[in-house]
Amino acid sequence: MQESLYKRMFKLVLQDWPYLLLSTLAALVYVVLNSASIWLTASLINNILMDFQQLLADHSQLTGKGTLTLNEKLKYWTNGLILRETPHETLKVLCVYIMGVFLTKNVFLYMKNYFMTLVQYHLITELRNRLYKHFNALSFSYFDQKKTGELTSIVINDVANLRRTLGISFHQLLVEPINLLTFTLLLFVISWKLALLSIIILPLAGLTILSIGRSIRRKSKRTAAMIAGITNIITETLSSIRVVKAFAMEEYEVQRFFKETHHYFQLIFRRAKLRLLASPITETLGVTIGVLLLWVGGIEVLSGEGLSSEDFLRFILLLFAMMTPLRKLSKVNIALQTGAASAERIFSILDTPPTIVDKADAVKIDSFKEKISFHNVSFRYESDDKVLKDISFEIEKGSIVALVGSSGAGKSTLADLIPRFYDVNNGGITVDGHDVRDLSLNSLRRLMGVVTQETILFNDTVRANIAYGQKDVNDDQVIPAAKAANALEFINNLSDGFDTVIGEKGIKLSGGQRQRLAIARAIMKNPPILILDEATSALDTESERLVQKALETLMANRTVLVIAHRLSTVTNANKIILLDKGEIKEVGTHNELMKKDGLYNNLYNIQFS
Repeated sequence: MQESLYKRMFKLVLQDWPYLLLSTLAALVYVVLNSASIWLTASLINNILMDFQQLLADHSQLTGKGTLTLNEKLKYWTNGLILRETPHETLKVLCVYIMGVFLTKNVFLYMKNYFMTLVQYHLITELRNRLYKHFNALSFSYFDQKKTGELTSIVINDVANLRRTLGISFHQLLVEPINLLTFTLLLFVISWKLALLSIIILPLAGLTILSIGRSIRRKSKRTAAMIAGITNIITETLSSIRVVKAFAMEEYEVQRFFKETHHYFQLIFRRAKLRLLASPITETLGVTIGVLLLWVGGIEVLSGEGLSSEDFLRFILLLFAMMTPLRKLSKVNIALQTGAASAERIFSILDTPPTIVDKADAVKIDSFKEKISFHNVSFRYESDDKVLKDISFEIEKGSIVALVGSSGAGKSTLADLIPRFYDVNNGGITVDGHDVRDLSLNSLRRLMGVVTQETILFNDTVRANIAYGQKDVNDDQVIPAAKAANALEFINNLSDGFDTVIGEKGIKLSGGQRQRLAIARAIMKNPPILILDEATSALDTESERLVQKALETLMANRTVLVIAHRLSTVTNANKIILLDKGEIKEVGTHNELMKKDGLYNNLYNIQFS
């Protein structure tokens, strides 16, 4: 990261500067009124405890005095505001003023919190939107390395942590220091000697809090990583619950989860113990200084030298009022460290650039006219050996080309290179003579429809799944697509027909039904190029028959690349390419390859022996 982590966090908050400004202004008014409330409370206590005639005499003495100190001026203005002819009238006016100050103070406290909360929720929404948008921009290779649970945890938990940190810390770093400064100035106004003694607490508390904060930040980073691990276990288990139950592994998965949550408990408890130490340490230091001041100041009052009883009362009230902002400030550093750990994880995603991007002068292609060509293509995944080696062949427009071979031969990888899910390491792939890397991703992928073995459907209606990716679609378009995919009959038998919500990944449908919906979706897109990745390999015989019939409809008048495990499904292909360990070993029609008596012939005989 080029910028400071805290600078980036601060910039996030500043995006909503109008609300931030309103919140800050309200906070400043609150601070002033808070100090005034303490000053008036001291006056109230003094008025009750002190002889009223003596109060009038003291005020008269201040009136006749030529030059007043700042402390005396404040007392003079306060007395002028509240003193009346009788003690009862004075007490009544003082109570009204105190009530008014407290009410106004709390109105501004609400305004401060209201606008700050607005900033916080704007922040959490903006960050989650940014992350989700960035996920969609990142390349396939990024998701090969990251766990779904970890990414989900960052979007939910880390963003929430950062929101709390920025929302709380920003104002506490602004408001509480001003609160402390105001209180400290008033302390110096009353007695500079006692004020100097009282501020000893600040460096002592600060050093303690910084030390605790550094340890908490380290633990917060580990905590965030661990909660991501827990989220990943939940996601993984729930998405594989059928396998878990089939293998009677419920107890194993439960114990695995318990072990992870126990480690998490130990870590967050150690962090909590450190966090809980900050406030007692700060308060203990504060009380120690307070008791010392009570002793020193009390002696001055009793001896009649230096402080008056009224000044001493105000000083003590202000001193103990400082404990609250000090306590809050002790928590700010801890919150900042927790938020910084989450911010690192958030920014690490936002700072990850997509590896597959459009060139500045990317060409938009709106039709497919001639052929797709592979020119000496080689590819490897990160830190792996080559998956494909010097692959060269062509897919003519309107032809059906089949890729066959054993598992791990590189068939699916080769198909993923055409829509640029990955980029080749060597060589190139062209569509109508244009290198795919020179074409805009959006226009390239709009030419293609993909149907895979693992059918990806969304927790939405049947209609929405068929029309996915299309705009302004009506039933006059959806129904023919469903009919062509042999899906209309089972859709009409569903409880709500096309409005039936099919559940996460289409869980409410059978495998054959899911596959036919995926084919209907491809028919709706009506792409000139079609990639079929073992689209029938996981189906039973009856489902395969229905899906195969739907595929034949889909393949009509299109250019098709078929990845096949069952060779019976590709015997009519115009060209069959046999891959073995990332290399092309044989090319030809079914009949030509059978006559060669080579790898294809051997593979075919094994399947039908």
